Amino acid sequence: MPDANPFSLRGKVVVQFGGTGHLGRALVSALASAGATLVVASRNRESLTALAASEQAGGRAVQVDEVDIGSESSLLALRDRLLAQHGRIDGIVFNAVSRPMKSFDDDLAAWKSSMDTNATGFFATVRAFGDAMAAKGSGSIVNIASQMGMIGMNPFLYEGTTMGASPDYFFHKGGMINLTRHLASHYGSKGVRVNVVSPGGIYNPDKPQAHAFLERYGKMTMLGRMANAPEIGGAVVFLLSDASTYVTGANLAVDGGYTAK
Repeated sequence: MPDANPFSLRGKVVVQFGGTGHLGRALVSALASAGATLVVASRNRESLTALAASEQAGGRAVQVDEVDIGSESSLLALRDRLLAQHGRIDGIVFNAVSRPMKSFDDDLAAWKSSMDTNATGFFATVRAFGDAMAAKGSGSIVNIASQMGMIGMNPFLYEGTTMGASPDYFFHKGGMINLTRHLASHYGSKGVRVNVVSPGGIYNPDKPQAHAFLERYGKMTMLGRMANAPEIGGAVVFLLSDASTYVTGANLAVDGGYTAK
């Protein structure tokens, strides 16, 4: 039964694409803790097994399934399996990303490769699952973009470090934000909401960013620091929940005020 708490995801079947990375794991925990029946889909089922077991041990409903985002037939097969198993799909979170391009001067093959997941795969995913939700008259799609889809690169942040920013990432995340607006318009009359969350930089304690970068980045935000991965989950839960039933086509920046300065 649905939870009386409008911020709860209890009773909702949610599919998350991309769950093994630093942010992905935090989102899995947030969605499962909010009560969702969560399916985490990946090309490598084995890489998700330990994550699902950890969540299940805490009493949270998480299952894993296989999908190749680069294959429309694989996406449609996953959708049909889940509809057969659960009878409905209430929401999806598109957090999958491919980052083969490492610098501005990379071979164009890397740029083309990134398109398979970040452009074509993204659209194929939201269309396949958006159409299924539209058929039943309700649903919520949450896409995970980045503040880098809203602004240009700041070279100052990277000076004196080995870090950098690849152009394809800016292109894909900017495109995701505007395609979200188009999708919200396309699906709105069918009861499906489509929104995007744009996180700022996220600190990774397992792979810490360069000290100089962290110091400079902190000064660019209103809160004086990078985000921690669990701080992104609340925005995603909100947009999937019944607390946001009149929110669609929105880009919610979770960036500590970086883009507001």
